[in-house]
Amino acid sequence: MDNRAEVREFLTSRRARVAPDQVGLAAGTNRRVDGLRRSEVATLAGVSIEYYTKLERGAISGASPEVLDAIAKALRLDDAERAHLFNLAHAASPVARPPRKRSPKGWTPHQSLQWTLDAVTAGPAFVRNGRMDLLAANALGRVFYKDAYDMPGQPPNIARFTFLDERAFEFYPDWDAFAEITVSILRTEAGRDPHNKELHDLIGELSTRSDEFRRLWGAHNVRHHGTGFKTFHHSVVGEMTLAYEGLEMEAEPGLTLTIYAAEPGSASVERMQLLASWAASEEHETSADAAYDPRSQPRG
Repeated sequence: MDNRAEVREFLTSRRARVAPDQVGLAAGTNRRVDGLRRSEVATLAGVSIEYYTKLERGAISGASPEVLDAIAKALRLDDAERAHLFNLAHAASPVARPPRKRSPKGWTPHQSLQWTLDAVTAGPAFVRNGRMDLLAANALGRVFYKDAYDMPGQPPNIARFTFLDERAFEFYPDWDAFAEITVSILRTEAGRDPHNKELHDLIGELSTRSDEFRRLWGAHNVRHHGTGFKTFHHSVVGEMTLAYEGLEMEAEPGLTLTIYAAEPGSASVERMQLLASWAASEEHETSADAAYDPRSQPRG
């Protein structure tokens, strides 16, 4: 991924989003660009127009934290966007150390992590990377995302399921919102780890196969995705509104542990319990089928 192009497109898109009156400037009548002019951003950030132009063209390596912070304030960046700008600058540095590489094909959860996931019995719990591969899950997590686990190829991937599987339109009642969140997470990860080949391959695949992904990717939106509520429509039990908490894993940098939970006493709790019962019955049938060996049965 071309870091200079990423910097240029991100800054240009953020500049186009800020109206002059939002920062106390007069719009005037001879304005040929959306949002702010480069000269206006430079003035607001306290740098020369020549220097800001150089940055916006992608030459961000060496920019000081103070300058980056001033530009973030001038462009009214939120916390996720500001962090993304700093990540882009860090990635452009010739002395930047690349994030720790971890292939989803070769990574397995250590035993204590799986024990921790399995101890969560009231809702789905799973571990994903920034590429949105599902790397580990409890029993409810696997049955909750059963359609993603059912897609060809491993590991199961939430982004691929969202954009390339028709069942996602039923699973996500507000598919547009989920699609935007998914792309924002991938865009954030691309800024944090721009040399990740597996991430590039996924983005290339989705861009080729999904017009909607390609459109959303071009918006350059990023976000922090830590807590909130989501509504799903599961094919087995129907609609559930769940709270979620995403926790960065201290022992595994780059991985996120996510837990879903329903409001106590709600219809969603009852449906989650029903899903757990269904999952248990499915597991029992699978175990029974595996234990049955026709070759061991007595012949008539």
